[in-house]
Amino acid sequence: MFTGLIREIAHVKSLVGSKLTIRAKHKAKLGDSIAINGACLTVIEVLDDGFSVELSPESQKLLAMENYKNEVHIEPAMMMGDRFEGHIVQGHVDCLGEIKEIKNSGNSFDVFIKVDKKFIPYIIPKGSITIDGVSLTVNDVFPDSFRLTIIPHTMKETLFKNYKKGSLINIETDMFARYVAHIISHKKNSLTWDDVDSISARY
Repeated sequence: MFTGLIREIAHVKSLVGSKLTIRAKHKAKLGDSIAINGACLTVIEVLDDGFSVELSPESQKLLAMENYKNEVHIEPAMMMGDRFEGHIVQGHVDCLGEIKEIKNSGNSFDVFIKVDKKFIPYIIPKGSITIDGVSLTVNDVFPDSFRLTIIPHTMKETLFKNYKKGSLINIETDMFARYVAHIISHKKNSLTWDDVDSISARY
């Protein structure tokens, strides 16, 4: 499990086949789970200046590989007792998004992101979302897109500084929204207020 708080911007040394090698300050251990641009990957080799992870061909088909060439966000998996500051992130990328527009509002940036319409039900106004591993809050949701507001610090200290119109990004929607939608989809027309109370009690 992760929190969506980036611990380091690391550098890609190479991607050969399914082996992605990262230069980083973080001292990984063999078998560690590390989210790289939001995708949970397993450390298969430890190096003096970083580590290598397995990035399978299937993962490469699903992820925004254009963002695995230079700088990448990394976050090691949470350890028992760690401070919880972001939101619950599994490291399972649901879909790709496309940057449609970035507006400089003076003291912040409005970022509009387009996604496949089937993922919109899992994106909730004022809910959480993970963009390339960064925990953020959704401001507005539209039929096939949503809006984020990014503060200057986040824009400067993350890969958001590199994004432009047309950039692709990894998206993990809110875990609780996915679970609730799944439960409701199976209840369909039989959903009762008792069911709603039961769902609320779980989260």
